Amino acid sequence: MEFEYWLAAIPYLSDCKKRLLREEYKEGRAVYYIEEMQLRVLPFLADKEVEALLQAKKEIKVEEEWERLRKQKIRFVPYFSAEYPKKLLQIPDPPYALYVKGNLPEEGVLSAAIVGARRCTPYGEEIALDYGKYLAEHGIQVISGMARGIDGAGQRGALNGGGVTFGVLGCGVDICYPREHIGLYMDIQQSGGVISEQLPGKPPLPMYFPMRNRIISGLSDIVLVMEAKERSGSLITADQALEQGKDVYALPGPVTSRLSQGCHSLIRQGAGILISPEDLLAELGIAGKDLKQKKDKIEKTLENDENVVYSCLGFFPKSVSQLIEETGYGVPELMQELISLELMGCIREVSKNYYIRVRKGKDF
Repeated sequence: MEFEYWLAAIPYLSDCKKRLLREEYKEGRAVYYIEEMQLRVLPFLADKEVEALLQAKKEIKVEEEWERLRKQKIRFVPYFSAEYPKKLLQIPDPPYALYVKGNLPEEGVLSAAIVGARRCTPYGEEIALDYGKYLAEHGIQVISGMARGIDGAGQRGALNGGGVTFGVLGCGVDICYPREHIGLYMDIQQSGGVISEQLPGKPPLPMYFPMRNRIISGLSDIVLVMEAKERSGSLITADQALEQGKDVYALPGPVTSRLSQGCHSLIRQGAGILISPEDLLAELGIAGKDLKQKKDKIEKTLENDENVVYSCLGFFPKSVSQLIEETGYGVPELMQELISLELMGCIREVSKNYYIRVRKGKDF
C-alpha cells in the first residue's frame, strides 16, 4: 500500500491523471517503476506532469513516509478501496484518496451536513447545537468542517446527543484547525472521525476550503445552512450539494441580519425552510418528539414569575431594559428571576445584560 500512498502524494499531478495512471498500470508499484521513456509516450501526460512523476521518485521516500503515516495512526483510503465512501464516488470530482483519523461515515445511515457562518450569532449557535443534538439522538450522522461558529456548534451538539459526527478539514488530519477546537477534534475521533484529502502536514490554506466543502456535501444526504452571508463558504457547500443532487435546507432569520441574507437567498431559490428539528425529521419520514410537549414541560416546572420572564425570551438576545418594559417588573425583581432561570439552565447571558432562551434547559 506504500506505493499507492506514493502515487496519491505526488504534487502537481491532478487526481484525474493519477486515476488514469493507476487504471493503466493496475497498481501504484507498477507506476513507480515505469521507465522514463514509457512515461513520455503516454498520451494523457504533459511534459510537466512527467517531470512531476520523476521528481516524486527522487524526493518521496516511500517506506519512510508510509511508516510515518502508520505511526500517526492515520488511515489511507484511496478511491479503489472497499472502505472508500460510496457517496463520494457519485460526485463529479471525488478525491483520489482520503486521510482519516478515527472512522468514516457508516454506509446506509442518513447523514446531514450542518454548516454556516464562523462569526455566527447566539441565535445561530443555539439552533445549530439543537439540530446537531436532535439529529444525533435520532441516529443521523452529522457532517461538518469543524470550523468556528456554526460548524463546531453543530458537531458539539451531535456529541452531546450521544451520536457520531465527522469533521472534514481543509488541512492535514494531523493538524487541528482552528486550534481552539482541540477538545472537539479529540472528541470527534472517539466515535466518528476526522477526514481530509490533503496530505498530513498540509497547512490550512484558503484554496483547500472550497475543495473541502464538496466532500462535506458529498458525504451528506442533506445540507442544513444555519447562518450565511450572501457570499460565503456555506453557500459554496450548498451549491455543490445541489449540483450533487442533494436537498438543501436553510434557517430563516431577521431580514436585517447580514448573516441571514445567504439563507434567505437559498430559500428564494427553493431551499427547504428549517422550522424545527421535529419538522425536519417528519419531512424526512423519521418520527420525532413533539417540541410543544417539551416546551410545556419546562414551563410547568417554573414558578409564575419565572415563567413570565422565560416566556418573554427567545433565541434573539433581549436586554434587561426590554424585559423590564415587557414584564413590568422592577430591576431587583427581574434580576432575581433572571439569575434563577440561568441557574436552572433555561436561559443564558450572551453579553452584558443581554439574555436568550436555551433550548436544552432543565427537563427540556
